[in-house]
Amino acid sequence: MNRLIAGVALTAAAALVLTGCGRTDGPAGSNESKGAIDNEPATGEITIWAMGNEGEVLDQLAAKFEDENPDVTVNVTAVPWESAHDRIATSIAGGETPDISMLGTTWVGEFAATGALEPTPEGLVDPADFFEGSWGTAVVDDTAYGVPWYVDTRVLYYRTDMAEAAGVEAPTTWAEYKEFAKALQSQGAKSGVSLPPGGFDSWQYIAPLAWQAGGDILDDEGNFTFDSEAWKEAFTFYNSFFEEGIAEPTRFETGEIEQEFIDGTVGSFFSGPFHVGLLREQGGEDFADKFAVAQVPGDQSRTSFTGGGNLAVFNDSENRDASWKFVRWLSEPETQIEWYGISTDLPSTTAAFDDPQFADDPYLSVFAEQLADSKAPPAIATWAQVSAVVDQELEKVTRGDTTVDEALKTIQSQAESIGTGN
Repeated sequence: MNRLIAGVALTAAAALVLTGCGRTDGPAGSNESKGAIDNEPATGEITIWAMGNEGEVLDQLAAKFEDENPDVTVNVTAVPWESAHDRIATSIAGGETPDISMLGTTWVGEFAATGALEPTPEGLVDPADFFEGSWGTAVVDDTAYGVPWYVDTRVLYYRTDMAEAAGVEAPTTWAEYKEFAKALQSQGAKSGVSLPPGGFDSWQYIAPLAWQAGGDILDDEGNFTFDSEAWKEAFTFYNSFFEEGIAEPTRFETGEIEQEFIDGTVGSFFSGPFHVGLLREQGGEDFADKFAVAQVPGDQSRTSFTGGGNLAVFNDSENRDASWKFVRWLSEPETQIEWYGISTDLPSTTAAFDDPQFADDPYLSVFAEQLADSKAPPAIATWAQVSAVVDQELEKVTRGDTTVDEALKTIQSQAESIGTGN
């Protein structure tokens, strides 16, 4: 499953947690940590839930932590992404949480609102060691709940052979981006760029355009801003790719987009780092020289969406000391470099990218540059509901069933009705 999509997939189980427990007015538990964590070796047992590929391979890294801390045992439970959100929600409602869980980055606000997560102990890590956008995914109302474990962001994948034949270079601005996509079409691509025509998680494509236009999702007072000029510019620009026939109104899943790109039907698309390996593998040895990646083009900025996975410790943990020590160890640059070799997950700490395997790689170095200008939606408990409205209205716009103005009016109205959960 696409990691960026998987990392933010949400379900209606949020309602069970937020209303069934009577916790709708922000974090119900203490918003203070239970105390600092010392540097003594970890002891006892830790249970951690990890999703997807991370859950399958974390044992390999946990074994090293056990070697360094002989009196600790780490029990890893692999949880499928499809059921992870509901399983966490159910464990919170039933008071049977693990010690630690990996969380999709947009889940933090929701689960923090239940009071189930312990705030990150002061001094455990230095927030300045992490990419700003990534650290922000762990922060709710100025309080950090957990630590970013790995990061993901989108860059532009494009066919270098087609771009060279058309005499164009990777775009840096919105105007260049549209002309670039058209140029790739002149070389035989049916879609100059592949964009989802609305629907599930398409907000991840439209929100960066609003950020690039100088807008945001919430203003400084915590009010939704979908009725702003920046969002109008974003929707209008995005829709123009469909109106002008530059992007086909087709949703490609992982497994499909690769072949469309390899055979030249799609000239460019946006995705995370995992696609580098997939394209090399599926395209064969000769295809490696036919594609490259570039930072996303922008208007006032070149901000991209950031996702990934965070690690949170539950208030009900039976071994919080060892749990936080494990989280701290997983956040160390040396550990994250080793973790990349096991999982191909990008480090959340900036220092790890100084390692030659990142700094000298023509693909990974671009992701490092993009992570310096990347952003996530606000950590609010209701983001799943609000973003679903954005997905729905964007699809109506690209189908021609509504206007940009009417869509944004609907989004703003429904978002205000839903609220932030605070």
